[in-house]
Amino acid sequence: MPHVITQPCCNDASCISVCPVNCIHPTPDEPEFISAEMLYIDPDTCIDCGACIDHCPVEAIFPDDSLDEGQERYLQINADYYTDHNSFGGLVPPHKKPPLPADKELHVAIVGAGPAAFYAAEELVKHSAIRVDMFDRLPTPYGLVRAGVAPDHPSTKGVEKTFAATAAKRTFEYFLNVEIGKHINHDELLDHYGAVIYAHGASTDKHLGIEGEDLPGSIAATDFVAWYNGHPDFADKDFDLSAEGAVVVGNGNVALDVARILLDDPDHLAKTDIADHALEKLRLSNIQEVVLLGRRGIAQAAYTNSEFLAMGDMAGVDVIVDPEELVLDQANHDARDAGTLDSTIATKVRIAEEFAQRTPTEGNKKVIFRYLVSPLSIKGSNEGIETIRCVRNEFINADESADNLGDSPRPDSGRVGIRPTGEEFDLPAGVVMRAIGYTGLPLDGLPFDGGQGVVPNDGGRVMHSRDGDRVEGVYVTGWIKRGATGGIGMNRLCGHETAMAVIADFTEGKLPEPTKSRDQVPDLIADRGAGRIDGTGWKNIDLAERNAGKKAGRRRIKLVNIEEMEIAATLERG
Repeated sequence: MPHVITQPCCNDASCISVCPVNCIHPTPDEPEFISAEMLYIDPDTCIDCGACIDHCPVEAIFPDDSLDEGQERYLQINADYYTDHNSFGGLVPPHKKPPLPADKELHVAIVGAGPAAFYAAEELVKHSAIRVDMFDRLPTPYGLVRAGVAPDHPSTKGVEKTFAATAAKRTFEYFLNVEIGKHINHDELLDHYGAVIYAHGASTDKHLGIEGEDLPGSIAATDFVAWYNGHPDFADKDFDLSAEGAVVVGNGNVALDVARILLDDPDHLAKTDIADHALEKLRLSNIQEVVLLGRRGIAQAAYTNSEFLAMGDMAGVDVIVDPEELVLDQANHDARDAGTLDSTIATKVRIAEEFAQRTPTEGNKKVIFRYLVSPLSIKGSNEGIETIRCVRNEFINADESADNLGDSPRPDSGRVGIRPTGEEFDLPAGVVMRAIGYTGLPLDGLPFDGGQGVVPNDGGRVMHSRDGDRVEGVYVTGWIKRGATGGIGMNRLCGHETAMAVIADFTEGKLPEPTKSRDQVPDLIADRGAGRIDGTGWKNIDLAERNAGKKAGRRRIKLVNIEEMEIAATLERG
């Protein structure tokens, strides 16, 4: 029987290297991997060996006869991928480690403790001559896996097991609760380490740039996500959920996450690791309807098919799609007529068409997907939001793009041009959330490209500018390297690429020699007031949260206060 990859797939790609018949694609060596929503198993090639199941960190792979009713749809989704991709052959070549300098040790500092940071560390600690110290200003690691992944997606958080295995290596140490720029600065890191990798991500939201965006009730989805996930910086925030209607501007997975959290039954969320303060607030919420606005069409929607499909499985929530808004741009329209429409897009369109045929149930909450709609302004007062003014868009045909009409894409950008039709309308809303992406912020000592929100780099090697010279010994990985795109799988590829750049430079003798010992760092940061939390301290925090969760029948109950985390880190537990 063939095996099937389902919704929790994280694109970690651990399953690929253990498959003896190369039936899981796309692989990190294939161009499609960069943009793939998930991985897929070829049902005609799979030999039912089960090796992939044991190596999947998020438990997303099942034999086809073990799928439940909700998972059976992934039989078709996996098979659809291979309808417009050629057969793949050959075994995956073994990973070859480059030879390292003899009798020489490299100390690497990694700033950040999210997925990209860990995947870089994973590659580095394969070499006994390389030691890694991982810094993060929070007392807890894992970045957006802890503070960004929705609490009702516990399987996705299973990738933490991979990170924990890396952290357990004898050549790895945590420097949690240590802030770069306060307890140790960029120049001092270079003094004590042969290489420094920055993996601090893209931590702030993008703005709509419209009138009324600063009114009470206009919220960054990034803030809301951090709040319900228990990020210490956002635990004290208060969101007014007394209105019945909310509008989410955006069409990515984050937009779907916040819509789902707003509409889901609090009793269901109470079984997850959602922050207690958020659960209490959601129990009092009056939100009955969430409208999601996408500037372009269904084919350009950035959310993954698995997340889109899951919206239709929410108990007591109707999915509303107007079939008149399921318009394709010319290229995708022609491809569909010719039977050559990309399978991922075809599946997304099919799901939307199925939603459009559903009959709403009286008394249910509603999530409404709108396409080719842009926000123009937010209306209200200091008391809150009342409406959001919108305009309908239309696609720009290929022969019109040269006239620079509307939102015309740059050549070869892969984007589809749109323009406003002039037809405007108001949507009632007490809450407006912008979920249009994250962007990076500059860090003292590093060059920064404000337009792209990234540190200029070449394959992870930091550059003074796009066309400038290298900054010796300094590297980046993750969203601060390439922009806020791609999930866990892309971060693995990205982290490994940066790590291999470090290893190559070490091998070729291109890294500057540190002027001071790494062993001096613990005393240096302690003198500046850092309450460093090491691996044992994090394990204590983790155990405290899991024990509290076990008593309540939950995965964990998160500590959301820094001082409480610091106390928990020092407590001995049997």
